[in-house]
Amino acid sequence: MRKWMPLLAVCLGTFMLLIDVTIVSVALPQMTDSLDASFSDLQWVVDVYVLVLAALLMAIGSLSDLKGARRVYLVGLAVFALASLACGLADNSASLIAARGVQGLGAAAMFATNTALLASNYRGRDRGIAFGLWGAVNGAAAAAGPILGGLLTEHLNWRWIFLVNLPVAALALIVGRKYLEGSAIRTDRRVDLPGTIGFTLMATLLIFALIRAGDDGWGANTTLALFGGAALALVAFVLVERGKRDPMLDLALLRTPSFGGLMAGAVVFSAAAFANLVFVSVWAQSVLDLSPVKAGLILTPLSGMSFLAAGLAGRFLASVAPQWPIGIGLLLIGAGTLLEMLVTGDSGWTALLPGMIVTGIGVGIASPTLASAALAAAPASRAGMAGGAANTFRQLGFAVGIPIVGAILTGVVGRNLDDSKAFAGANEVAEQVSSGQAASVVASLPEQSRAAATTAIEDAWAAGLDQVFLISGVAAALAGVLVLVLVRRSAEQPDADIPEYDGQSPAAESPLRTA
Repeated sequence: MRKWMPLLAVCLGTFMLLIDVTIVSVALPQMTDSLDASFSDLQWVVDVYVLVLAALLMAIGSLSDLKGARRVYLVGLAVFALASLACGLADNSASLIAARGVQGLGAAAMFATNTALLASNYRGRDRGIAFGLWGAVNGAAAAAGPILGGLLTEHLNWRWIFLVNLPVAALALIVGRKYLEGSAIRTDRRVDLPGTIGFTLMATLLIFALIRAGDDGWGANTTLALFGGAALALVAFVLVERGKRDPMLDLALLRTPSFGGLMAGAVVFSAAAFANLVFVSVWAQSVLDLSPVKAGLILTPLSGMSFLAAGLAGRFLASVAPQWPIGIGLLLIGAGTLLEMLVTGDSGWTALLPGMIVTGIGVGIASPTLASAALAAAPASRAGMAGGAANTFRQLGFAVGIPIVGAILTGVVGRNLDDSKAFAGANEVAEQVSSGQAASVVASLPEQSRAAATTAIEDAWAAGLDQVFLISGVAAALAGVLVLVLVRRSAEQPDADIPEYDGQSPAAESPLRTA
């Protein structure tokens, strides 16, 4: 039993950080009421965690080479626990958003060191078992997040979705300090601080611009200025990385068709399959009047099917060229998301079921291959960097997808409410409705107007979701075609293994690295 204690310490931390990507979605309507949060605030609550996680993964992977993966992992656990406490005690949306950002920092430290810790603590057959169980735990976290969030929110309080992390983190810290062995420390690596700052600034300004586009419009001066700032930060990042001997991301990798196609597929994969689920949960609670638990349960067909399909894909598709499972998986995600356009104003949650099943199968087929394909598409000397990049691009896809979906949704809802003539100031009402306050909006109207207003809100939400599903589905289908055309198995590295020498972790075998 003692030999599996390091695996327990790693899996407890990974389970927490992945659950915190999805657990928040079912609690958003309650957060809105409790903190008087705006629609953009809610997007930041979800997004800032994933943004920080994505932006710092590769840099912290390099830091773990210098300081040791064990030390970085345990510090990350402590930071994550303290930030979770701050989230649970937050009395306004600004403090919650700030605490979620610090949570993302702790999560990045844990996630970036997982692979190195498992590789340094296990050998031979035990290593294969450890990585298999770690992957299963990650898949379970993706499926359990919405359900656990619903249970805690409904029977206790939304704050407990964060406070529940404290005993788990304490156990992981105790076990980790006692049983984890450190990985080898490399003195030939340096943390690329300028590259990290440039990448983080670019991603933050881009997401801020997308959120402001939903509030102010795509042509507003603030929105355009933020997009311009993101573009300048991207240029600065490219110039910095081109001039460094040991960059955070070797840009030459992106110029190879296979690796570039994989990274594009990774971004669209997360954005198309998962970003809309946050708003599906809000729709289920505010329009269908489902409880948080039931709202969480309607998301489980996707996670459940992806878990099953990933197990079968790993068994039967291991020898297949990577463009096929990834490309076909993306095409299935596109088809499933388009199927979700069956939602109408009087639909129940079952309208989503066929699409979620097909999307889940696509996720399960593509997900296990993305990590190994990224490793195989890079030279052996860049394998750790390639794995970290794959993880980063997947997280970035989810982070960028949230505000894009939010902007599309509020725009369509606002136009439909305006056309219905049921409300004055339809744009302001659209933001309230999109953030889960449909019931309070209707309750504020005269009784004779409530039935028409309810119908208008139901129809507006359905139209907004349909537009989101259409754009997501088309994007996933195009990405699938791109992967099929560009990605090829590397002749030099037909089967990439987990790198022992690098602190950067390849993507976990979980549908949601995302969150």
